Amino acid sequence: MKRLPLFTACILLSALTGCNDDVEIVEKEVVVTNTDVEIVEVPLVVEVAQGTNIQLGTRPDYLIDDMADSALKTQLASCKEGPFYRTDFSIGHRGAPMQYPEHTKESYIAAARMGAGIVECDVTFTNDKELVCRHSQCDLHTTTNILAIPELAAKCSVPFTPANSNSGTPASAKCCTSDISLAEFLTLEGKMDGANPQASSVTEYLQGTPNWRTDLYASSGTLMTHKQSIALFKQLGVKMTPELKSPQVSMPFDGMTQKQYAQKMLDEYTQMDVPAERVFPQSFNLDDVKYWINTNPAFATQSVYLDGRDSDAGFDPNNADTWQPSMAALFNDGVKIIAPPIWMLLTIDNESNIVPSQYAIDAKAAGLNIIAWSLERSGPLNNGGGYYYQSISDVIDNDGDMMTVVDVLAKEVGVIGIFSDWPATVSYYASCNKMPAAI
Repeated sequence: MKRLPLFTACILLSALTGCNDDVEIVEKEVVVTNTDVEIVEVPLVVEVAQGTNIQLGTRPDYLIDDMADSALKTQLASCKEGPFYRTDFSIGHRGAPMQYPEHTKESYIAAARMGAGIVECDVTFTNDKELVCRHSQCDLHTTTNILAIPELAAKCSVPFTPANSNSGTPASAKCCTSDISLAEFLTLEGKMDGANPQASSVTEYLQGTPNWRTDLYASSGTLMTHKQSIALFKQLGVKMTPELKSPQVSMPFDGMTQKQYAQKMLDEYTQMDVPAERVFPQSFNLDDVKYWINTNPAFATQSVYLDGRDSDAGFDPNNADTWQPSMAALFNDGVKIIAPPIWMLLTIDNESNIVPSQYAIDAKAAGLNIIAWSLERSGPLNNGGGYYYQSISDVIDNDGDMMTVVDVLAKEVGVIGIFSDWPATVSYYASCNKMPAAI
């Protein structure tokens, strides 16, 4: 045991709580006897990887300040000085698209700097069958400047048509990655997702960013191929969660079958020397997930079934009879991770508390790990939160409720990660609760 003069001890404690990139967070007991200080180290809580440089900004503080008084608010407020670090609990949904154009280099870098230990590239393909990062095969008209480039706009599946006020027909267009080549794709710039349905011109149509987002960082969104995203993620030191997007063209496409498409995505990680344990491949198509499980054993335990069964007629997350296959059947087929929208995991009890849904209870009981999506995607929550909070809208009335939702997902549902459009929020919670650091 060390005995240090008070002045020396204060300098040491200051250094331990500084902003070095390589930080070991250690619980310490400090005993003061007259002018001597005894520092007793207890077991290591978490070790932060070198070069993380996590920056969370002021939004987590805003959300905490907006919470109703509670023990959770007090606990979270006690962490405002950090230290903050990267965890796999925080997943960058398309990067950080609340303020940066989704699936762009800038958005991915922002997510990593906000502590996301895992970052997502949604994967689709061009007309020369090259894999690129886009949320949908046919969203270029709302997420890029393609309509402002006449020679590329002419290749769109559905050309731009202005709104017709007489008939009430909204403005429309449909531009797909499969309409253009990889070389043409890489000439585009990403913009904030959105379109103006009342537009009478292309310029007006492209100005559709929701008013709770911003165009401040959308002046030059750098689009990326799947391989370019892999290289960037390796450089940033984050894990990767590619989502195989459902084709909006008939398969096979120019000879490429669905299975070849699914395999090509994994092959690019192997080609770029990414260990399978750093990859969480996802799909809403259960057959894709089963294909990976059965033919790519190295990727099997981290393959993620994105559950979109809420679109099925009569689906009820509190009635197991309304979803098939059952959680047990999924587990028996080799599925290890299931990822539903937030609302499917939560319900309200008789005391108006947010609690796990039957869906969440059954998934855990079957042995499935759970990832939730997507926080920070609904805009302000003073109107109940929209789609992502529909099962608990009666008790959602301010942005601070997001932190309560994260707490229930973490401690009661037991999710292993949360997708967020602004990863700083989840990163703050994870650091404050001393979750394991990303490796």
